[in-house]
Amino acid sequence: MAENINEEVQEKKSLNFIEQKVEKDLAEGKNGGRMQTRFPPEPNGYLHIGHAKAIALDFGLAKKYGGTCNLRFDDTNPQKEDTEYMDAIEQDIRWLGFQWGNIYYASDYFQQLWDFAVWLIKQGRAYVDEQSAEEIAKQKGTTTSPGTNSPFRDRPVEENLRLFEFMNSGKCEPGTLVLRAKIDMAHPNMLFRDPLIYRVLNIPHIRTGNQWNAYPMYDFTHGQSDYLEGVTHSWCTLEFVEHRPLYDLFVTWMKEWRGDAGDIEDNRPRQTEFNKLNLNYTLMSKRNLLALVKNGFVSGWDDPRMPTICAFRRRGYSPESIVNFIDKIGYTTYDALNDFALLESAVRDDLNQRATRVSAVVNPVKLVITNYPEGQVEELEAVNNPERPEEGTHTIEFSRELWIEREDFQPVAEKKFMRLAPGKEVRLKNAYIIKCNEEGDHPYDVDAAGNVTCIYATYDPETRSGQPGADRKIKGKTLHWLSCGHCLPAEVRMYERLWQVENPRDELARLQNEGLSAIDAMKQMMNPDSLHILQHCYVEKFVQQMPALTYLQFQRIGYFNIDTDSTPEHLVFNKTVGLKDTFKKK
Repeated sequence: MAENINEEVQEKKSLNFIEQKVEKDLAEGKNGGRMQTRFPPEPNGYLHIGHAKAIALDFGLAKKYGGTCNLRFDDTNPQKEDTEYMDAIEQDIRWLGFQWGNIYYASDYFQQLWDFAVWLIKQGRAYVDEQSAEEIAKQKGTTTSPGTNSPFRDRPVEENLRLFEFMNSGKCEPGTLVLRAKIDMAHPNMLFRDPLIYRVLNIPHIRTGNQWNAYPMYDFTHGQSDYLEGVTHSWCTLEFVEHRPLYDLFVTWMKEWRGDAGDIEDNRPRQTEFNKLNLNYTLMSKRNLLALVKNGFVSGWDDPRMPTICAFRRRGYSPESIVNFIDKIGYTTYDALNDFALLESAVRDDLNQRATRVSAVVNPVKLVITNYPEGQVEELEAVNNPERPEEGTHTIEFSRELWIEREDFQPVAEKKFMRLAPGKEVRLKNAYIIKCNEEGDHPYDVDAAGNVTCIYATYDPETRSGQPGADRKIKGKTLHWLSCGHCLPAEVRMYERLWQVENPRDELARLQNEGLSAIDAMKQMMNPDSLHILQHCYVEKFVQQMPALTYLQFQRIGYFNIDTDSTPEHLVFNKTVGLKDTFKKK
């Protein structure tokens, strides 16, 4: 009995504050014991890894507690929205392993929101203001002083209704009229000081065409859409803490309009805020990411240096690794700057289990085994994944002439150098022990600049992997290799972090405050060595028919994947992450 109690206590302790709140709501029977969430992205750009945290929460908890999560596009700003972004958002959610119940749009509720606004005008709770944005801002007051009423605050209802209709006529100039909620210009929460709820844009909408010229503002759309849709739990990031009372007020007003006042705490969505996902050496604002794309600083939204979900996918991150990382850092009520190395660690842990091991040489130098028969070729066995024996093996050819990594040879070995050097022995993985020729016995060739062009060695035929002599002990390490005549040329793209500063968001703000444009500030912060394209690399033939985005480990080098640009005729690989954390703060 005591053990069961302890297990139950331990389980409760492991729940984050949001899960605790959900369980409490369900136990109390709020919203009839239903659980319904929503993921409400604005289709004005591609999702980044910060959105992945919200996706994991919205979809993950709905699934955990037997509820439903809907995808609802917040399409209230036709200036920036595009169906391209909607398609990409759907793809990213599926890739992360989640599935929505239904797809909705904020525009589904435009007519109801308009009718609700008309009702507010008739109730004396909204009015049309014709002041400029600057004038309205000045009248808001400060956190320590009250605002002043608009001269149009007490405009007659009939005139407000007429002007509101004019706002949607297509004849109203944008910026000349807005609809404001009449709340309290002295309210300590600045958002309550007669907030704007409709503005004029006169821009066709991707779904509703020319039906609307006046569009609702976010604060007037989000909570009401949640309510109309039947959402029970609405999760937002911490910057919306101050918006919550306004969210609740507008929902209360809508319940009254729809005759659902009853117990005001029944049958309504509840907003809860959690911390954003912030990563060092990462900039995640959609506005800034769009600037990177438009100014050609990156090749597109899916450039593997970007923090977008599609970029992580292209670079070779697995969806499981991203979700595992999010689970590890958790959800709190305070913001923190997470170390990017934690994400990379989660990627390594996951790819170690799923990546196929292959040989690749990215900085090649030729090795000739002088006592190996010319023209002879052996097929050796290589394990696909030692973590998953069930994935089997494949063959790799061995011959007299091989490629090895240039860094695996030193003409004059340093004291602790355990790889190939004159007179030293190493093992070639899955093959034989070899010994580089001794000094005086022509161990290597050099070109006119002194660069090593070819290394000469002999092999011990009794030490083939899997044979009795294979366990002969040597001091040297095991090296990877490729047969020169039995491998394929490849392009390998090596990525480093895009930004040189640990907190690019704050540094960007600082530089802009000093008078730099956003573009010039970005140029100053960017890492000029974030991408190196290696053209003269080699990989084993085993990978040629693998599809794009296959997870690979280049043995002794790192984790890679096959890029979407890759073809069987021109293989292209992206470095996902190294085998260990080698990044050093500058």
